[in-house]
Amino acid sequence: MIEDSETIDEFLARHSADVEEAVRKAAAAEILPRFRQLAAHQVDEKSGPHDLVTDADRLAEQYLTVALGALLPGSVVVGEEAVHANPASYEAVRGDAPVWIVDPVDGTRQFVHGDDGFCTLVALAQSGVLLASWTYAPARDQLATAVRGQGAFLDGERLFAGSPAPGRDLRIATSHPDYTTAEEKRALLGLWTDGVAPRDCGSAGLEYLAVARGELDATAFSWEAAWDHAAGLLLVEEAGGAHLTRTGEPFRITGGNALPFTAARDAATARRVAGLLASSV
Repeated sequence: MIEDSETIDEFLARHSADVEEAVRKAAAAEILPRFRQLAAHQVDEKSGPHDLVTDADRLAEQYLTVALGALLPGSVVVGEEAVHANPASYEAVRGDAPVWIVDPVDGTRQFVHGDDGFCTLVALAQSGVLLASWTYAPARDQLATAVRGQGAFLDGERLFAGSPAPGRDLRIATSHPDYTTAEEKRALLGLWTDGVAPRDCGSAGLEYLAVARGELDATAFSWEAAWDHAAGLLLVEEAGGAHLTRTGEPFRITGGNALPFTAARDAATARRVAGLLASSV
């Protein structure tokens, strides 16, 4: 619990491990017992057949909402499932109070299909600034963390995104065409060019982790939902990477971005990808 007059930085110094414990416990209690064990009545559609929610999503978010709120009184939790139920609650991302941004199961489609490529995402932000993040892939028992100004880590090992190898095609994970507008489709067509190897993305959180690890050169995403991006963007930044919208501005978790946007291993790659995204619009 935060003490009187304690800063957020001081809170993180004392309680980052407590956040990690809450994330692990939420996964152990509500996600892993349902992995490859889901019954049909435990899976529902939201906006369509590709937008799924399960009992694991709902219950893990409820667990984290209680645990994170207790750690930092006065904070607000913005979770994907709570926002689906009450869209107005998303406005807290733009407020002044510390906000926990939670995606309980990022990659629900993979989770439902029994694929281990899903993760739990938690980020702490205030006034639009990302302060800390936790990316946990429970089926792989991998935990990546980042604190602003203190680096990015995977299972305790420092992450360095590095730069793409000269002369090799850029490996870029992109939004699936089903989730893009006509204008965004035109922008993404800019990536279908010599020297670029685009592919459809999986779990956004794990794609960001791949960028931070130097296994993927960049992402190109066309949606703004903060729970998908907040944790990964800070992870990439703290590993030495950069992010830009197609108009060349850093992505803002508070919204109003020119989409699509990219997160990349280094600033030069981010500029190159943003330029390609702008070239066909």
